[in-house]
Amino acid sequence: MRTLTPLPLTREAFAPFGDVIETAGARHYPINEGTTERFHDLAALDVAAGEGRAIVSVFRGQPRALPLAIRMMERHPLGSQAFMPLSDNPWLVVVARPGVPPGPEDLVAFRPGPGQGVNYAPGVWHHPLIALGAVSDFLVVDRAGPGANCDEHVLAGDPVARIL
Repeated sequence: MRTLTPLPLTREAFAPFGDVIETAGARHYPINEGTTERFHDLAALDVAAGEGRAIVSVFRGQPRALPLAIRMMERHPLGSQAFMPLSDNPWLVVVARPGVPPGPEDLVAFRPGPGQGVNYAPGVWHHPLIALGAVSDFLVVDRAGPGANCDEHVLAGDPVARIL
């Protein structure tokens, strides 16, 4: 069994999997007569494949306990999927590069900081939402439209990886 130690979530480390959504270092400017600061174009949303359209949802994640066994991964081949937490509750991200279904050696775990979200690029393997500590809401932008846009892969073994 492989043990995953979550890495800090940075733009550079997460680049092979998509975008980090955060205001730190982002292009920004005042709008609305100076009463609002706009942090502009924080993620490369990609949902138009196969007549897709962008949708906005709220996912309510139930808290999971650590250590957590990693038994399956999923991917969305026709569109990106962005998660932005609506609180500062802790959460984790587990990903693997697009392509063939991943094995335990392919998994990478990240620990987002307060105010950080992620946008998984199309086809990136990822674990379903991992909220920690409390029920947590996430604003999610992803694709709706024709075509099969969710592949699941059960990892061989029982389990093959865990997060401490």
